[in-house]
Amino acid sequence: MEFIKEFFLFLKERKKWWLVPMILIFAILGGLIFITNGSALAPFIYSLF
Repeated sequence: MEFIKEFFLFLKERKKWWLVPMILIFAILGGLIFITNGSALAPFIYSLF
């Protein structure tokens, strides 16, 4: 959790708020791939990419 706190402090200080939506999208997509890794939905999720 310390890394996340420092990262948001970095974004605040450097005014790099445009990075937040990209990081959130990458995290959501990574979580989706991780969750559906062993399920029957995996072929349908991978076909989206």
